[in-house]
Amino acid sequence: MKNTTEDATSTQDLDPQSDHSSDYLPQPQPRRLRGFAATAAGTNSTGKGKKEREKEKERTKLRERHRRAITSRMLAGLRQYGNFPLPARADMNDVLAALAREAGWIVDADGTTYRQCLPPSNMGSFAARSVESQPSGGTLRTCSVKETLENQSPGLRIDECVSPASIDSVLIAERDSKNENYASVSPINSTDCLEADQLMQDIHSGVHQNDFNCTPYVPVYIKLPAGIINKFCQLMDPEGIRQELIHIKSLNIDGVVVDCWWGIVEGWNSQKYEWSGYRELFSIIREFKLNIQVVMAFHECGGNDSSDALISLPQWVLDIGKDNQDIFFTDREGRRNTECLSWGIDKERVLKGRTGIEVYFDMMRSFRTEFDDLFAEGMIDAVEIGLGASGELKYPSFSERMGWRYPGIGEFQCYDKYLQHSLRRAAKLRGHSFWARGPDNAGHYNSMPHETGFFCERGDYDNYYGRFFLHWYSQTLVDHADNVLSLANLAFEGTKIIVKVPAVYWWYKTPSHAAELTAGYHNPTNQDGYSPVFEVLKKHAVTMKFVCLGFNPSNQEANESLVDPDGLSWQVLNSAWERGLITSGENAIFCYDRERYERLIEMAKPRNDPDHRHFSFFVYQQPSLLQGNVCLSELDFFIKCMHGEMTGNL
Repeated sequence: MKNTTEDATSTQDLDPQSDHSSDYLPQPQPRRLRGFAATAAGTNSTGKGKKEREKEKERTKLRERHRRAITSRMLAGLRQYGNFPLPARADMNDVLAALAREAGWIVDADGTTYRQCLPPSNMGSFAARSVESQPSGGTLRTCSVKETLENQSPGLRIDECVSPASIDSVLIAERDSKNENYASVSPINSTDCLEADQLMQDIHSGVHQNDFNCTPYVPVYIKLPAGIINKFCQLMDPEGIRQELIHIKSLNIDGVVVDCWWGIVEGWNSQKYEWSGYRELFSIIREFKLNIQVVMAFHECGGNDSSDALISLPQWVLDIGKDNQDIFFTDREGRRNTECLSWGIDKERVLKGRTGIEVYFDMMRSFRTEFDDLFAEGMIDAVEIGLGASGELKYPSFSERMGWRYPGIGEFQCYDKYLQHSLRRAAKLRGHSFWARGPDNAGHYNSMPHETGFFCERGDYDNYYGRFFLHWYSQTLVDHADNVLSLANLAFEGTKIIVKVPAVYWWYKTPSHAAELTAGYHNPTNQDGYSPVFEVLKKHAVTMKFVCLGFNPSNQEANESLVDPDGLSWQVLNSAWERGLITSGENAIFCYDRERYERLIEMAKPRNDPDHRHFSFFVYQQPSLLQGNVCLSELDFFIKCMHGEMTGNL
């Protein structure tokens, strides 16, 4: 009865308001029921433990990604601002070795590290005073260094335990404490010090001087203006074109780039191609013996910043779009972008019985047949394939027509019914059908990353759903490139194929790289988003053309939008070179000064690259060489440097 009373008392303590204590007395249970209860309790505890372990795994992954993001930013800073030649997959051993070498130490391949002595020719009187005698045992007397320092600087005393290799740091500390010139405590006399300083200046000037004589020859092409052929495929000003080509030829430029617009060639009727204006243009170019690169432009021209496009998509395509607007890219609010066709119809027969990639292939095949003579002559030496907005491999996420302004993060363009169907299929295959949606917290065109729940630091872009969605979004871009390039190689067999990759450099210093994500490149700090793209380009033996900016952002711009064009260029070019891709470049902004020319040249043929990699050619964009705002002498200097013919200092 004692136990029963205690049980009743303890139960009443649980519910002091109850007057029915007997209701809470423990009732004896059958043995089988007690066993079932124990099993259920064990199952519940096991389930809770499993959930806790899963949560801890996720937290561990997040911590690891955060650590990698910090390491990535540190490595990028060392490469960009310290010119450290760190490999793409550098670890802490590489960093320590680079820092040691920068400090004057020698680091062997096996990790052995030691300080290198100055050559006798550069040591001057210091060498004579440092080594007064050499005993028969072969050990050099280094105490004379200490004696010399103490004699020349009475206030300086060196501890006996200080090694000779540490004397440099002692001298620097003494100099800092007394605010004296380093020469006053240096054992090197003034003449030797001046000679050493001059030697170091000569070395640095030899590294940084812009002497491009005998550097690799990089061909330069000039891009002709888009409006030289009207919508009826007629050459507008043949005499003006001749004058332009006279200037181009006088500058020793290698060739020209001509856009062949889908909206002109097949502008009015499906599978009715008109090439007469281009035939006349190519005949004029032939007179000047210039090579031609042709761009298969499957996008509109001039419509990004105004309501009326200079060259739109074919009229028959726009007519189809009136009844089926889902053939165009669509943002979250349902607004259609007519700059180019959605990649969701690449294999959908919605264009008068043809798929998207069949339409592209038919135009490419028509061009190859029409100008077979120019291909046979070698006059047309390359064909660039337009794969997205502005002819670049990207989604139209930064449309000024939709209200976007730099440096907005842009919006995902995946809300047409064809891409939504693809997303639902991918989510079902993954086993999470509820993931078949775009993110609802990704902001709008002009949002900043930190203003959104998706792109902010540790935002949804890096959780399970975010990684699934971004992988699908970027894989759609990769698949589009793969499909179109397969047919391009079939149409232009034996001809160099080019693909242009964009430079989305704003918000590059944030963990999410938000603008790159909306453009289709899954490239946060803990992942290389360009690798899958370049694997496809390598598969089709394509030349990658990168859009080069040629300018340094202002401090305000760098602080507000965390831009890093140099960091992006370094990542993209090194990722391409590591995969053996042939690379080339094109300036994004018109150049009018020497500084921008210098940056373009350094990007095209980086002289600090130990593997001596460089662009295979460079495309120079300028409105017209006949305009007064073009400095021909500066352009001539730029071309000579690209050709490896210019000696001098930029």
